[in-house]
Amino acid sequence: MWQVITRVISNFSIKDVIDIAIVSFVLYKVIMLIKGTRAVQLIKGLGVLLTATVVTGWLGLNTINWLLNQGMTVGLVALPIIFYPELRRALEQLGRGKFFKSTRFLAPKEFEHVVNELVKGVVILSKEKTGALIVIERETGLNEHIETGVPLDAIISSQLIINIFTVNTPLHDGAVIIKGNRIAAATCYLPLSENSDISKDLGTRHRAALGISEQSDAIVIIVSEETGVISLAKNGKLTRYLNEKTLKEMLAIELKNSEEETNRWPWRW
Repeated sequence: MWQVITRVISNFSIKDVIDIAIVSFVLYKVIMLIKGTRAVQLIKGLGVLLTATVVTGWLGLNTINWLLNQGMTVGLVALPIIFYPELRRALEQLGRGKFFKSTRFLAPKEFEHVVNELVKGVVILSKEKTGALIVIERETGLNEHIETGVPLDAIISSQLIINIFTVNTPLHDGAVIIKGNRIAAATCYLPLSENSDISKDLGTRHRAALGISEQSDAIVIIVSEETGVISLAKNGKLTRYLNEKTLKEMLAIELKNSEEETNRWPWRW
């Protein structure tokens, strides 16, 4: 064993160091690219299947092992199809030169500004009974939904949010998606929830909010056009009848926790 290690070390050159460094950097960037997207959950699922295949092989559970092996074979063939959105997005970012950009986190003042402006704008929309749908991206990337809307890349302000959702304006229909401290896009299309237990009193706006919250860890703010009621969707659950204070508290807790976790474990999937 030691002889093998000694031989490897003796044959190690500066080219090998550069080679390993480049591969490590590319792998790190790939991990950061898919971090928080649905691809992570798919990879975890494949990891579980692979582990189960190895364990059943060791234990001699031949029938289960054969079934898992067949499933893994089909899964490998289906990988390009399953990961098509992520692969496309990775190539697009590589072509735009965004692949080598580092992740940026909100500073405390930026965080406070985002929460205050969001709450201020939503409260005014609620008083005016102007319907609104605002999606706040967290760990799970929402680029595929951002691409369906009109790109804005604008600093968040209550005035802009109010203007976007004002009836009969070009951008009022659809969802606004917030990425960091900026409004990434407006008039975005979201998947509708297929949950049959949703109240019949809730319309398309609420179903869209629940749909995106089921598929991601995004926080979604909804203002009802009929009643002006403010709601918040998270993990497929809807919290209704929020006022200015409760909305601000919920946003501060949810977004602050997300920021702290991301900063504490920047490599975490």
